[in-house]
Amino acid sequence: MSVCAKVAGEPVLVSEIDEREAMVRAGNLASALPREGTSEGRQLRRWLTQLVVAERVVAVEAAARGIDSAGAVSEDELLPDMAARLEIGSVAAAALATPLARAVFTEVTRSVEISDDDVVAYHTRNPLRFAVKPQVGQQGWRAKPVPPEFGDVRDQIAAHLLAAARRRAFRLWLDVRCAELVELAPGYEHPGDPRQPDNTHRH
Repeated sequence: MSVCAKVAGEPVLVSEIDEREAMVRAGNLASALPREGTSEGRQLRRWLTQLVVAERVVAVEAAARGIDSAGAVSEDELLPDMAARLEIGSVAAAALATPLARAVFTEVTRSVEISDDDVVAYHTRNPLRFAVKPQVGQQGWRAKPVPPEFGDVRDQIAAHLLAAARRRAFRLWLDVRCAELVELAPGYEHPGDPRQPDNTHRH
């Protein structure tokens, strides 16, 4: 059995990465994927390995905390747009496709808080962030947006900041736990590891 990684001492088989790659290549994004056997193709396999080990780390944490996927929030609630997905990182975003990962997210970020000062400062820096979009006039002109009163948007700002803080906390938690629990075999290093030969920038 060829092993590409270990998570908490348990092996992740190369055959599992093979299966994931086959699934991805059979999907509707197949034409956008790099060819197998190329540098970019090997980087895809490294990324898939990162996803698989992240899912295993989540499963280890769920078992340790007695968490199951019952009542997990929706993916759209945690990752409402592309900005949120970019913010949390591609591996964490992909891992959150599973209800179990979203249940773990809820648990490990439960204590995250933001302060009133954070909310006030955000509104000061971004007075138009939650302004009502002006209506388009008959000739296509828009009125100048009017900054809303702080009291009218305070709850929206607080929810926005708390969601971002929880995504950041989960990403950092996942990074730390992966560093603690995961051992990667040669050829399956992190795609961004400068020591692996395919991590080169080309134009």
